[in-house]
Amino acid sequence: MRNFNEETITEAVLARFADAPSPRIKLISEALVRHLHAFAREVRPSQTEWESGIDFLTRTGQMCSPTRQEFILLSDALGVSMLVDAINHPLPMGATETTVLGPFYVDDPPEFPLGANISGGKEGKALFVEGTVKATDGTPIAGAWVDTWHADAEGYYDVQLSDVPELDMRARLRTDDQGRFWYKSIVPAYYPIPADGPVGQMLAAQGRHPYRPAHVHFMIGAPHFETLITHVFLDGDPYLDSDVVFGVKDSLIRGLGEVGPGTTPEGHEVDETASLLTYHFVLAPEKHLARYA
Repeated sequence: MRNFNEETITEAVLARFADAPSPRIKLISEALVRHLHAFAREVRPSQTEWESGIDFLTRTGQMCSPTRQEFILLSDALGVSMLVDAINHPLPMGATETTVLGPFYVDDPPEFPLGANISGGKEGKALFVEGTVKATDGTPIAGAWVDTWHADAEGYYDVQLSDVPELDMRARLRTDDQGRFWYKSIVPAYYPIPADGPVGQMLAAQGRHPYRPAHVHFMIGAPHFETLITHVFLDGDPYLDSDVVFGVKDSLIRGLGEVGPGTTPEGHEVDETASLLTYHFVLAPEKHLARYA
């Protein structure tokens, strides 16, 4: 088979996958080629434009580091991360909605006792966070692990700051026997995703801003339940309706209250005036998805 042209090249490439040992890889490869070739036929790129696209992807990879994942930013900014999230999380009624992980999660965050201050001494308005973790039938989940992380009052995560020797504004907590958790920190600000690389250049070319509304990240898990990855967004933020990564859902927005000194609605003692963020999480039961070799 040779002498391919615009009309024959796609079928020729698809034919090369006939002997793929994995049916899943065959399906993915065929779909990739069909859609990529259709994209090229639709936009009819010049050779210079195609080379610019390859250069963009090359620079995206070169920008990646242990503390920055430019390809995750690209996936997020094009809405693909939220699409994949929606495909993989058809949730039962009452379960907390999911959203993107984001590029700043750190594996095995430092573990703190309930009630600890996780801010690492960063300056900002005091924040008290409290909530519960329950099953869809309302049963409290004791011993669930709760990973939480957020930006500081200037919109930066710890891993973005070279002058921060240790991780802060992130922690792993464990729920008590009533499924409760609580901790102290500072109120996060809205912030731009890193825009000094290829993804930032793409956003500028598309006439888009790089901002995410203020939020607190949560990853919550327990045996026999689906691990939940989500945010709680702060009500009133100016970017709730134009989140650069399309992650906002109405059910995940909460207003900040005021508390202290005194007792919170959930019965925790606060020794200073602080903003109060309350959210009650509901985990979906574990499901078994078919995986392809």
